[in-house]
Amino acid sequence: MRIGYFADGAWSHRALEKILSDKAFSVEFVCARFDNPDPMLEEISSGLDIPFFINENINSDAFLEDLNKYDCDVYVSMSFNQIFKSGIINKTSNGIINCHAGRLPFYRGRNVLNWALINDEKDFGVTVHYVDEGVDTGDIINQKIYSITDDDDYSTLLARSYGYCSEVLYKSLLDLKRGQAKRISQRNIHPVGFYCSQRMVGDEILSWEKPSREIFNFVRALCIPGPQARAFIAGTEIKINKIELVPDAPIYKGIPGAVLGVECGNLLVKTEDSFVKVVEWSSDIKIRVGDRLE
Repeated sequence: MRIGYFADGAWSHRALEKILSDKAFSVEFVCARFDNPDPMLEEISSGLDIPFFINENINSDAFLEDLNKYDCDVYVSMSFNQIFKSGIINKTSNGIINCHAGRLPFYRGRNVLNWALINDEKDFGVTVHYVDEGVDTGDIINQKIYSITDDDDYSTLLARSYGYCSEVLYKSLLDLKRGQAKRISQRNIHPVGFYCSQRMVGDEILSWEKPSREIFNFVRALCIPGPQARAFIAGTEIKINKIELVPDAPIYKGIPGAVLGVECGNLLVKTEDSFVKVVEWSSDIKIRVGDRLE
């Protein structure tokens, strides 16, 4: 099976290696993001003499004409950032398939692992689906569901997803090759589903006027390699990478953001309903009991 690979980032590296390990598949070209081409993809492609290119508009007539020379059976999208339109979707006999680290038809869109943690989900999905002219709306080929525990954060879900995406994509390509690929309409799962918007600068600001559980989820959703949650004391920024829930913390009224205690560098901070322990944080100032995080 001849494959054209539209891709970016660590998601795509593991999957490309998996595809290339099977002689049943031939990667005819790799197309990286135009705005910030992936150097690792270029290195892998160069080492194997796979054509590597970028294009500002993959839907342009000129680009579609260039693709004729590769005669691919299917195109694969993995973390690519351009929208595919009908001209390129219909270019191959199997269309385009996309691997998405979300439980479609829920968690369409951007930053879905972060949103899954913010929403206190107990699991997340990896979905391979056909590409149509919508955003993450095409028929599903394969979907696998994986658990989320309180020990998980953005870094652990990201690391796990790299491997899961590789496995689910590879299985889907095998199904396509064997003529066994399913087509499950997303509307058969839920008539509406939902989209997640891209998180922007400023969205990392933490509000202490939330329940402890919500704050715990927010912080772990933004931990490194994310931007980290941010709070302020008198205009000085504090980066917060990890907090812990305090077992049996009583529920009581107080001032959200008040520093209740400092224990071996850990901060006890009042929330809307109880308090949490801030265990990984950085700032240029010393924080004392009685300070207020805003």
